[in-house]
Amino acid sequence: MADSGRKRQCGAFATSVACKRRAHGRDWTSLPSDITNVIAERLLAEDVVDYMSLRSVCAPWRASTASPRDPTLRDVRFRPRGWVALCDGDGVRPADACQVNFFHTSTSRRLRVRLPELHDHRIVGFTDGLLILLNKSTTAVRVLHPFTRVFLDLPPLAPVFHLLVKDIWSRAWMEAAVCWSCTSIAVVAWFPNVPVVVHAEPTRPRWCVIYRGLQLWTALPFQGRLFGIRKDTRQIIQLYPHLPYPVVACIPNSFGRPNMCDCYLVDFGGRMLLTVQHRIIDQCLEGWQPFAFAFFLVNVHQRELVPVDSLGDRAIFLNKDRCLCVSAKDLPSISGNSVYFSLHTTDPVAVHSLSKRTCERTSTFSLIHNFKERIRPSVKRIYVSRVL
Repeated sequence: MADSGRKRQCGAFATSVACKRRAHGRDWTSLPSDITNVIAERLLAEDVVDYMSLRSVCAPWRASTASPRDPTLRDVRFRPRGWVALCDGDGVRPADACQVNFFHTSTSRRLRVRLPELHDHRIVGFTDGLLILLNKSTTAVRVLHPFTRVFLDLPPLAPVFHLLVKDIWSRAWMEAAVCWSCTSIAVVAWFPNVPVVVHAEPTRPRWCVIYRGLQLWTALPFQGRLFGIRKDTRQIIQLYPHLPYPVVACIPNSFGRPNMCDCYLVDFGGRMLLTVQHRIIDQCLEGWQPFAFAFFLVNVHQRELVPVDSLGDRAIFLNKDRCLCVSAKDLPSISGNSVYFSLHTTDPVAVHSLSKRTCERTSTFSLIHNFKERIRPSVKRIYVSRVL
C-alpha cells in the first residue's frame, strides 16, 4: 500500500512538472529580443505580410522589431515585394469594390484586401506591390501601401491635363511608376497618345516635365529607377532619374518592321530582360506558330544587350501595362522556360515553350460571349497562368 501510494504521488508530481514545463514552453513572449529579431529579419526578407503577422503576436515581439509603417515608403524591405495585384477586367473594378486581390508569386498565397482608400480613385500603376491612385475628382495622386495602409499624397495632375494632355483617352489610360528620390519617393507618369513624361515628389508643389516629344511603348521600374522603350527609335532609355545621355541600348533591327514587333522589359530575377515578340518564324517549325521570341539581358552599366537562349526554370508573362517573371519551381502549374502572352483574337492566353519550340493555346473565348456588356464567361478551368 505504501509503495502504491508513493507511485501515485510520484506520478502526480511527474504530471505536474510536465504541465509546468508545457506551460513554460508556451511563453513565447519571453523569447530574447535578439532571437526575435533574427526570426523577424528572415521573415521580412521573404514577405512583409509574414513579418507583420509575427509582430502582431504579442507586445514584446512588436517592441523588439522595427515598425513596417515606413512613412517615406522608400525602404524596399517593407514594400509588398512579390505580391501582384490582380485586377480582373471581367469582374467588378477595384475602385467600385474597394478591395484588391493580391497573389504572391513565390508561395501562391492569395489575399483579398479591403481598401476604402480606393473610393473615388482609379489605379494607374503598380511598383513593388505599391498602388498608385488617381483621384477622379481632384486629379491628386496617392501612393498607397496596401498592407500597412501608409500613403503619400502628391500634387494634382490637373495643370498637366489642361496644358499638355488634352486627350481624354490618354488621361483615362495614363500609367505611372514609383522611383526613388533623395528624401522619399518620386512618381513618374506617362500617357499613351501624348509624347510627354512628367514626375512629382511629395515635398514639391507641382509636377515637372522630364521629356517632351517622347512616346513610350512600355516601361519598367527597376532598382529604384525607371526605364522605357521609345516607340519611334526602339531605344531603351533611362527615364528617371534624368541623365544627359539616357540611351542604354538600341534594339536590333533584325526582327522586321517596327510595327510588326512588340518589345517588353521584364524584371528577370533582379536583372533586366528585353523580350522581342516578332513574326520572323523558322519555317522548319511545325504546328501553330503565331510569333517567335528573342531575349536579351540589358546591361545598364555597360550599355549593351547580351543574347539569352534559355529562361531556365522561369516563365515570363507579357503584357503592355505589366510584365511578370515567376519560377516554375514555386508554381507547379506553370511551365518553365516559357513565355505566356495574349492575343487579341479567339485565344486570350497562349504559351510558347523555348524547350519544345512550340506554341499552345491554354484557353479560349466562349461562343456565348456578350461583347456588348463585356461579359466573358470562362469555358475552361481557371489556371494560375490565366490569372497572371
